[in-house]
Amino acid sequence: MSQIKAIYPGSFDPVTYGHLDVIHRAARMFDEVTVCVLYNKAKKTSLFSVDERVKMLEDVTRDIPNVRVDSYYGLLIDYADKIGAHVSIRGLRAVTDFEYELQIAQTNKLLSHGRVDTVFLTTSLEYAYLSSSSVKEIASFNGDISVCVPPEIEQKVREKYNAINAGKSGDTK
Repeated sequence: MSQIKAIYPGSFDPVTYGHLDVIHRAARMFDEVTVCVLYNKAKKTSLFSVDERVKMLEDVTRDIPNVRVDSYYGLLIDYADKIGAHVSIRGLRAVTDFEYELQIAQTNKLLSHGRVDTVFLTTSLEYAYLSSSSVKEIASFNGDISVCVPPEIEQKVREKYNAINAGKSGDTK
């Protein structure tokens, strides 16, 4: 019997409890889940490099035996072919996410000639409000992100913003 491999692609900048909720649930559904940090041209600035995001994801998923973490530059369907995956996992927080995610799912299905299907997992209610963007916004103002991300991720986000703010304090206007 062949194993069912799935990919959970995203920017994960940074990984949140919402992402981890989807990862844990997908790991129960599929034999192998590859969490894939995709290089995203649409996102002009990232807080963390792709390598930093991969490392953070490896740290917070190390106790899930059927999850592996990778990165990829290119089309998701090409990566799916490379690793033999036929399922893409996408999390949905709200109805507003659905239209965008549906377009991506349909495009991937078309470009893959039907080889890649998308499974949508609705975010657990306690994480429906949560996004990496909101975490970064809160953290940029030194707000409490402990309810949004695991402690080791919170520390890395704080360190990153401390470094950014230290650089700004040296600026003269």
